Amino acid sequence: MSKQSASPARISWRHILLLAGVAALGWTADFLSKEWILANFAERESREVLGEALQFTFVRNPGAAFSFASGMTWIFTILAVAVTIGIIITARKLHSVGWALVLGGLLGGVTGNLYDRLTRWPGAFEGHVVDFIHVWGFPAIFNIADICIVVSMCGLVLLVLLNIGIDGQRHTDESEADEAETPADTAEAS
Repeated sequence: MSKQSASPARISWRHILLLAGVAALGWTADFLSKEWILANFAERESREVLGEALQFTFVRNPGAAFSFASGMTWIFTILAVAVTIGIIITARKLHSVGWALVLGGLLGGVTGNLYDRLTRWPGAFEGHVVDFIHVWGFPAIFNIADICIVVSMCGLVLLVLLNIGIDGQRHTDESEADEAETPADTAEAS
């Protein structure tokens, strides 16, 4: 007897709402912190938060991390839009709390910086990202959106290393081999 193909999985609104909630939380925290910096700091102004270990230093970043490729802001805008669309499309397959958290954090971070690129000086698609978190010994100044992105990417790597799929199932070579039809199954179906 041949195995019947599994029916398509239903959309898990619970997981989609978790993803959306995490994304909204990340975006809002990033937005509000940047607005506070813009209202209370002059550009390049630095204030100690925890001595020299943690400072807030307001800078405008025209590029990617470490101000890499600062003349190509429009490319990062396009990439951020593509990542956002990819996460939205992938969300319908989501059946994992871990993946909902990871994709939600990534979406919140990417859209936080995308918002800057679309709305901040010097203009749409070329806007500079507001960075302000300066940790002693770390070579870059960053923001909450960057934290969301880095933490989410670490979580994504962990989920992949643990073989946890977006469907919430742990996938191993053995379980995939068990699901494949054997020649005997094929012969019985004929």
